[in-house]
Amino acid sequence: MSRFAELLDDFFYRPDEDVAGLQDFAAGSDGTQASVPEEVPEEYLAFRLEGECYAVPIRIVREISKVPPLTEIPRAEPHLLGVMNLRGELLPVYDIKVRLRLAERPPVVAGPEAPPPPRDARILVVRTESGPAGVWVDTVAGVVKLKPSMLEPAPPGLRSGDRDCVVGIGRRGPNLYILLDSEQALEP
Repeated sequence: MSRFAELLDDFFYRPDEDVAGLQDFAAGSDGTQASVPEEVPEEYLAFRLEGECYAVPIRIVREISKVPPLTEIPRAEPHLLGVMNLRGELLPVYDIKVRLRLAERPPVVAGPEAPPPPRDARILVVRTESGPAGVWVDTVAGVVKLKPSMLEPAPPGLRSGDRDCVVGIGRRGPNLYILLDSEQALEP
């Protein structure tokens, strides 16, 4: 055997060698392998209001509907746009732009004087404690998966007053998503 082969022989495993110590070393000092918990992303439905991108957990969204004719409710709360008939079910439809201070007052979208809705406008039918409700959005951006490490708490200035429905900020690449609590957003 050459000198080079003798040197290499020390580095290769031979079937007659005892490797029990190596297996313990590879597994860690206590004999178990350390596992890194994997982050499970949560899906959010992203949508736009006045050019800003918002998102809600997709688990609370029952469906997305084109804007049907809305029936006006006299003397209703200002953010209640009206009611819609969705396959025989009457649902209240809300505008959360006033709550988020994106508009001073909701637009007239129900009743005989209402203009046709914008082409991209949609109604998100969300599950709430008091039953399903519709939320008017300018456009639906799509579904986005956000891991817990991509989420940040809402800045302190957003947790008081009319914007207390903002629960956090999601970052995915260059995009920011303002995360909403739909229950809080629909309160008067």
